[in-house]
Amino acid sequence: MKAILYTKYGSPDVLQLKEIEKPIPKEDEVLVKIHTASANAGDWHLLRGEPFMIRVMGFGLLTPKNQILGADIAGRVEAVGKNVEQFQPGDEVFGNLSEGGFGGFAEYVCARESALVLKPANITFEEVAAVPAAALTALQGLRDQGQIQPGQKVLINGASGGVGTFAVQIAKSFGAEVTGVCSTRNLDMVRSIGADYVIDYTQEDVTKNGQHYDLILDAAAYRSILDYKNILTPNGIYVFLGGSTAQLFQLMFLGSWISMTGSNKIVSLFMEPNKKDLVFIKELLETGKIAPVIDRRYSLSEVPEAIRYLEQGHGRGKVVITLEDN
Repeated sequence: MKAILYTKYGSPDVLQLKEIEKPIPKEDEVLVKIHTASANAGDWHLLRGEPFMIRVMGFGLLTPKNQILGADIAGRVEAVGKNVEQFQPGDEVFGNLSEGGFGGFAEYVCARESALVLKPANITFEEVAAVPAAALTALQGLRDQGQIQPGQKVLINGASGGVGTFAVQIAKSFGAEVTGVCSTRNLDMVRSIGADYVIDYTQEDVTKNGQHYDLILDAAAYRSILDYKNILTPNGIYVFLGGSTAQLFQLMFLGSWISMTGSNKIVSLFMEPNKKDLVFIKELLETGKIAPVIDRRYSLSEVPEAIRYLEQGHGRGKVVITLEDN
């Protein structure tokens, strides 16, 4: 089978399209013929081994432990291990492989049964492959860390990105009033997915317009946490999802102090894939409460170009990888 491999950390130039052995599922695994995968910010962080803490978290100190990137997949079950109970050959599935060693940028992958759910009948492989990591991050940030409630004023910073587009829609499904922050070219798109208000960060500083929010979900953190603390309501919560390394370190030290000494909570989220939440996301897809926004499409051989595009940080919605022979 064909797969995109990397044997050392570096730029997208180190990615290589190679022919390797087709995997054989273990007793509790499912062999999936991948129809579509999607690329996430985590892919280029793993590719470069940055920030360095990624390497010490078990992904390989000097060289990558897992040589095939790609967490989000959609495809058909080709074979199952003898202990698999929920799937059978021919089932259409989607899921997130980040707890099982990744492997989505390939024609086939072996996945844990717990990493997959049946694909909704009302959306395509391409659409559903764009969902898992970004939607799970948005859901867990809003519901678990942000404790979202109906009627709250919620601010989504980075509303046009992969996580942000799902966050806008999920927040609306919980009954919140949503304000999205994005660039000029994305204003109409963010309105179209349900945002009640949209702020163009190139024209307006959201921290200085006099508005206050019960929950701030920051998927593009590139300014001081103190700026956002000043626009939280009493007991409001700020959730860090991603941004610069400087903001991450600021959160680690300043965020804890703010949470301990005041009424506001400053928290971060590292998405934890689990079947229960993926089923919840599937139900939102089936009822039309959320829908993926797809920015660009690439073939398997074009994965390096897809990663380069993601690294620029200007994507709107998700980037998907479609396998050539499908």
